[in-house]
Amino acid sequence: MEEATITLAALSTSLLLLFLASLETIRAAEAPQVPAFFVFGDSLVDSGNNKFLQSLSQANHSHNGIDFQGSVATGRFCNGLTVTDVVAQELGLPLAPPYLDPSTNGTAILKGVNYASGGAGVLDETGLYFLQRLPLGKQIEYYGNTRSQIIGLLGQKAAYQMLSKSIFCFVIGSNDYLNNYVAPVTATPLMYTPQQFQDAYKLDARKFIIAGAGPIGCIPYQLTVNFQRNSTCAPQPNELVLNFNKALRQTVFDLNGQFPDAKFVYVNTYDTVTTVIKNPGKYGFANSDTACCGAGGPYRGLISCIPSVSVCSNRTEHFFWDPYHTSEAANYVLGKGILEGDQSVVEPINVRQLARL
Repeated sequence: MEEATITLAALSTSLLLLFLASLETIRAAEAPQVPAFFVFGDSLVDSGNNKFLQSLSQANHSHNGIDFQGSVATGRFCNGLTVTDVVAQELGLPLAPPYLDPSTNGTAILKGVNYASGGAGVLDETGLYFLQRLPLGKQIEYYGNTRSQIIGLLGQKAAYQMLSKSIFCFVIGSNDYLNNYVAPVTATPLMYTPQQFQDAYKLDARKFIIAGAGPIGCIPYQLTVNFQRNSTCAPQPNELVLNFNKALRQTVFDLNGQFPDAKFVYVNTYDTVTTVIKNPGKYGFANSDTACCGAGGPYRGLISCIPSVSVCSNRTEHFFWDPYHTSEAANYVLGKGILEGDQSVVEPINVRQLARL
């Protein structure tokens, strides 16, 4: 009887230890994989900064946000989450709040901030006809302000440790072509890009995601204005982007050599998006050439998503949300590729691996 009691006690102890180990596993899974996530870019990842600007590039109206929590138009150019929202969630972090929101201060900045702005580019002059927007240089300047605030909250040593382990994501460059399209387009943005990244490095950033530009010749707007038939992408815009991406990818690898204590990863947005567009059914899409929310022409690509246009009911089956931007469903596909893709999608390592460094 005594032996049975001892055995039962041992079993109870083993079960308790197993239960506690399970709790630790759950806690580890729920814990953020990096301290914070900072986002720089254009309308593809703007979480609402343009709401606070006198800008013609706005998304703070329906039908935008129709699939966001509470069906609220947050200023995202999307029916729901952007691709950086998806990445942040998968890393165990809250959605990065827009820098220009007055409530983005104090402890609200410690998990990350979004500086992206609709219509913005690498070049200061990009998107001038939208009136106010935040070019990349201004976004990095604002990050400097955030860094100073974090130092004030945590102290310099703790702030450096936190920022050096955080991830900084750049999704910008398409507007330098789309919105400077009538001007001669060269590799001029590439002369700015390395310096912008170096400026961020000097402000304690060490982990970078640099996204190449997507195939802009395939968006509904370009299909429409170029009178493309059978969903064939417009070749000239895509050729420009391919040249930009080739140089940008080389820049990323050069920066890895120049800053050995940092890690830069390059996202092959162009090939990833092209693959999905050409094989929509494989990824759960019934449509990969027409805007879900838009109007004008066979691709609904002339008029952007405003309250007066109709919106499709099968939003999860559309790759494009409006004439320019991807849908939430597409952003989940693209986000998974950034997080876990092989070197054909993201190199030299993916973002899961970057987070573990």
